[in-house]
This record gives sequence, C-alpha cells and structure tokens, in this order.
Amino acid sequence: MTPKTSLSSSTVVALAALAVLAGCASSVKLADPAPVETRAGVAVAPVASAGVTQTPAARPAASPQSSVATINLTQPAASTPSAAQIARIVYFDFDSFVIKDEFRPVVEDNAKAMAASKQRRMVVEGHADERGSREYNLALGQKRAEAVVKSLSLLGASQAPVEAVSFGEDRPAAQGSDEATWAKNRRAELKDR
Repeated sequence: MTPKTSLSSSTVVALAALAVLAGCASSVKLADPAPVETRAGVAVAPVASAGVTQTPAARPAASPQSSVATINLTQPAASTPSAAQIARIVYFDFDSFVIKDEFRPVVEDNAKAMAASKQRRMVVEGHADERGSREYNLALGQKRAEAVVKSLSLLGASQAPVEAVSFGEDRPAAQGSDEATWAKNRRAELKDR
C-alpha cells in the first residue's frame, strides 16, 4: 500500500502561481540600457545609468536642427482666410484614420481660423465607406474625427469648442460601389456649430 499525500489548496495555488511566473520569465536584461539612435541614424551608447558609464567620445556632438516646419498661428487677421475660403473636408485611405500629408493644410487653416476666433465652435464628422460592419464603420468614423480634433488641438486650436462625432457609413457623400465613390465617402467634415 502506498501512502497518500495531500496538498492543501493554498499550496496548489502557490505552485500554480510559481508555474505561471516561470513561464513568463524573460531573457531580456533590464539593467542593460538600450542603445540610442542619433538623427544621423548612428547608434550611440546610452547615457550613464544603473552603474554603466559612457565615454565622452561616444556621445554625439550637437544634434542637427529639426526639419519639422513651424506654423504661425498668430498671423494678422488680414492674412487669415475667411471661413468660406477654408477647405472643410479631409479624406482618408481605406481602413485608416491617419491624416494624409495632402490634407494637412486643411487642418492647419482650420486651426488658424479657430485660434483667431475664440468664439468659434466646430463639429468634426467622421465618415466611412460601405465596406465593413456598421459597428466597425462607426468606430472608424469616430477615430477619423478624433484624429482631426487632435491635430487641431496640437496646432493651437482650443479642444473645448470642437466635438468629434461619427456617422460611419450612414451619410455617404456619393452613391455607388466603386473605388472612386468609396474614396469620397472616407472623410472627416469640419462644420461650424
């Protein structure tokens, strides 16, 4: 006859937790600092941390100036386009909510106009084409509207008077089932309230 061994429930739970933690073990050494890349694309040893030191020769000199263009939101009112002159539609690629470079001037002009007129209120309507489920298209339209609102706020427009809403595929700009029609329906419209 063999003797029975019984484990208490707390011992079983502790062993299960130990097995889960052992399975989650990582071979990544957290004490080793990650390499830093300079603007020239050259990997440089990281700055001193956790006992690791870096020689002065390995540090980059001065980093070059950023190539990001600045936008002057405080232009005089004479050079700010009127609300009627500003484009109000941003088009998106299929299944994307990233604002394309060709539509950044639309967002910039609207941000300038909002910064010039603090009383101006706006709603950004996100739309999608007919492909995909209704729920997916509503979510995608909301992400498109929120991307435009976020860009407006990053460019200096106050986020409080701007509201993002989604209509998904419910309000198409054009009817049809071809790529040209779908491209017209993948949009965010900026409207005054």
